[in-house]
Amino acid sequence: MRALTNALDTGRMHHAYLFTGTRGVGKTTIARIFAKSLNCERGQSADPCGECSVCTAVDEGRFVDLLEIDAASNTGVDDVRELIENAQYAPSRGRFKVYLVDEVHMLSKNAFNALLKTLEEPPPHVKFLLATTDPQKLPVTVLSRCLKFNLKRLLPDQISGQMRHILGAENLTYEEAAIGELARAADGSLRDGLSLLDQAIAYGGGALRGDDVRTMLGSVARGQVLGVLDALAAGDGERLLAEATQIASYSPDFGSVLDDLASVLHRVQLIQLIPGYRAEEGSDDDQALPALAERMTPEDVQLYYQIATSGRRDLALAPDARTGFEMALLRMLAFRPGDASPTGTERSTSHTPAPVPAPRPAPARTEQRATPVPPATAPSPPRDTAVAPPAPALASSAPVPRDANGLPVWEALIAQAGLRGPLGLLAQNAVLRERDGQTLVLALQPVHMHLAVEPMVSQMEERIGQALGERIRLRFVGSSADAAVETPAARAAQARDMAQSAAEQAIEGDPLVQSLKRDFGAKVVPQSIKPIVDSRS
Repeated sequence: MRALTNALDTGRMHHAYLFTGTRGVGKTTIARIFAKSLNCERGQSADPCGECSVCTAVDEGRFVDLLEIDAASNTGVDDVRELIENAQYAPSRGRFKVYLVDEVHMLSKNAFNALLKTLEEPPPHVKFLLATTDPQKLPVTVLSRCLKFNLKRLLPDQISGQMRHILGAENLTYEEAAIGELARAADGSLRDGLSLLDQAIAYGGGALRGDDVRTMLGSVARGQVLGVLDALAAGDGERLLAEATQIASYSPDFGSVLDDLASVLHRVQLIQLIPGYRAEEGSDDDQALPALAERMTPEDVQLYYQIATSGRRDLALAPDARTGFEMALLRMLAFRPGDASPTGTERSTSHTPAPVPAPRPAPARTEQRATPVPPATAPSPPRDTAVAPPAPALASSAPVPRDANGLPVWEALIAQAGLRGPLGLLAQNAVLRERDGQTLVLALQPVHMHLAVEPMVSQMEERIGQALGERIRLRFVGSSADAAVETPAARAAQARDMAQSAAEQAIEGDPLVQSLKRDFGAKVVPQSIKPIVDSRS
């Protein structure tokens, strides 16, 4: 606005202007206002009167010296050639002949070449106003001859403000919740927002109600999204599924629901990490967010946000949208740490569930009291069931141990190859069956076969090949459910269960705990006991 205003007021104007931006943000509207400013009968300025015959004609689309061309429909060189031939003639009524070319990126290559000649040597009475949603498709030779103005997407507050202005002028009743839903659905485009507003007014029979708008848009109330997060914060799987079922009863757009979930998580994170945000940005519909921010840790909010956005992207790959939505929520619950500290402070490592035990683990300790577990009640896992902890890739050049059949010991190979994350998940749920030349045959249960896809298999082949010092291939085959007990993951789970049981027995048998229970009626909180592994082991 400053650049255009100064150009009009000083008379120092360029011959070609390019307006870019997403749909419905005002590119052609600004171009028409600019045309009025150039030709207003009361003088050229940044503030056209809007009342003279020129301004009125422009508003009504009948100003002969404003030629609007839709490049999406007139893409050929012949259409542009006609434009260029007419450009040499002086304007009929105004000071300038203004060519407004909408969606200019749709012109053909030959049409661009024809237009370029006029842009290089424009007549003094001609101004070109080009508008596009995709400036990357314009030739650099055209871009270099234009002043470029990028119009930003409108904020929801700007769109809702314009909607209130229109509804007030039309004397229509509305609910604030309805305005908020429409402004968010407009996605930065005022034109889209006004189209949705017209549709919502018709849907509501002349009134604008929040429930009607949500039904029309296939969205859900903010309270239902908060219900999902409240269930996650409590770790309540049954209530989480009940909330998902209730949301599904509205037949919503599940992608929009995940977007709303991510939006709320964004505000929760701002409350947690930005001092004073609550006072500056808090609104009536977000009164529950501060309490929710205290019950969730910043790390959990980041995790949930990541799962919500990735779940939104993966909805098209799910068997159906509801399944994809529910799996995204269940993924949040599944990855929720065992200790969700309500204060939002950083977790202590003593609250983290123990990783896979290493051979000869140290006696387990507990969160509540660092009481050594008596050897009689905390037997160490058998050597053949222990799983080596993951190590960095190629952390050691020592050869991988082999079994009696000459096969690499799978757990040791996993550790030496540094298989972690998704690769580690795939490896830990596999069993090394045999070796066929340079190929290692790995057995997987059908439930885990979806993990054995590219590029994971290629990455695992490279890591394992480096650990073994040779080029190898991997082949995955199905296995029965009974074979699952042979996997490193199953053995690690068994070891964790043993350590958990030993820790619980140690607490129950501790003399101090027994005296507290006897004298004060104390109780051990279920699931609060977590074994830890001595870092020196």
